[in-house]
Amino acid sequence: MTSAVIEVRDLEFGWSPDRPLLHIEHLAIAATERVFVHGPSGGGKSSLLSLLAGVVMAQRGSLRVLGTELSHLAGARRDAFRADHFGIIFQMFNLVPYLSIVENVTLPCRFSTRRRRQAESCGGVEREAQRLLEHLDLAAEARSRGAVMRLSVGQQQRVAAARALIGRPEIVLADEPTSALDADRREAFLRLLFRECEIEGATLLFVSHDRSLESLFDRSLALDDVSCQAAAVRA
Repeated sequence: MTSAVIEVRDLEFGWSPDRPLLHIEHLAIAATERVFVHGPSGGGKSSLLSLLAGVVMAQRGSLRVLGTELSHLAGARRDAFRADHFGIIFQMFNLVPYLSIVENVTLPCRFSTRRRRQAESCGGVEREAQRLLEHLDLAAEARSRGAVMRLSVGQQQRVAAARALIGRPEIVLADEPTSALDADRREAFLRLLFRECEIEGATLLFVSHDRSLESLFDRSLALDDVSCQAAAVRA
């Protein structure tokens, strides 16, 4: 493993101060790792992603991302840090219905100068969006200016993935984005996502309740109601 891009120590988080939802003694995630996160409903999977992205803050402990201690950043700086360094694939995709397919993909570049410059260095923001969509098997759709909500669920999912990847964020967080797909489409989507993360050099944390996907990842994190343990799995 290479140096850690995420390192957590003695972290405790809960929505109620007298009942911790997550207690993580130590967790280190290396650059370019593909990590599968699973656990029971309400066990803290989405909360863990929110903590890593700086959306919520822990009651105690250390959480360092790319060498930056998130608790040392004020709210606006955490927002900017998230926009610069994280690509997020939401469970419901959160696509903007009045924007075109390409405009949805390029949206992060409006909020992050760093990601816009990274995309521009690849030949331009829109050209990079087209490349990502093509690699995710949406070449014909990428040339369309039609409404994004007319796409199938699987196509919308790949648009959301392209949006997360544009501008080469170092970390991609995926919160159950395959829950609406059948088994064959879930695995096909993962293969495409893995390929793009490898090309971009991104670390991937993927939350899912579907344990059948676990063996595709480098490692898994099992969450129960108060703790987190990491277990190695075969890639």
